[in-house]
Amino acid sequence: MTPGPFLHTTPDEVLTETAEQQVTIEFNDKTTRQFQLLLPVSIDVLLDHPATYDAFAQDEYMPYWAELWPSALMLGQAIAQRSWAADMQVLEVGCGLGLSGLVALALGMEVVFSDYDVAALEFAARNARRNGFNQFRTLPLDWRCPPTDLKVPLVLAADVIYEARNIDPLIQLMATVLKPGGECWLSDPDRPHKHQFQTALKRQGFKFDALPRILERPNQPTVRGTVYRILHGD
Repeated sequence: MTPGPFLHTTPDEVLTETAEQQVTIEFNDKTTRQFQLLLPVSIDVLLDHPATYDAFAQDEYMPYWAELWPSALMLGQAIAQRSWAADMQVLEVGCGLGLSGLVALALGMEVVFSDYDVAALEFAARNARRNGFNQFRTLPLDWRCPPTDLKVPLVLAADVIYEARNIDPLIQLMATVLKPGGECWLSDPDRPHKHQFQTALKRQGFKFDALPRILERPNQPTVRGTVYRILHGD
């Protein structure tokens, strides 16, 4: 593990082959919008690259950003069903392909896409532009080293507590970047340490609602999970 911030850039040579995935999201006004996502053809190619082996040796890095995970769909669906203030600034943590941020952009928010792989940020930016958005910026970010010069009313995070070691740094990030009264919306497919996450939130003084979600897609397994609405005290 590296003692300071860890950032990585997946080499361009393994990102030349891409695919497109279409995602349909229903909004609270009963309209639907289709989002076009560009993503690497295969995460296996990224996993087998020497740069990934080196990054794993340094910081147990894995290129999880290169897939569209069910939790990202859960989070996108959840925030699409709410009403939000116009021009709200939002930080998406571990943005990967950027789906949650795209939904936020469609809702009129200004989005900061963040990830510790610069290649993920490039894909998120490309996905934002290909869907007609420009009210965003990208931020290389190791969430264990939260920025002290960024304060936002809303943080979005999909499937980021896949390892228990992520829990405390993520809660510290919330405490650092959320404005008083701000919220973090975080989705998780009910991994085994969800109770550890809930206990840690309570220990750090965060109140939260745990909203059960069921994701059903044609020809794919049903996924059950939770979207957490985490409140930062005044």
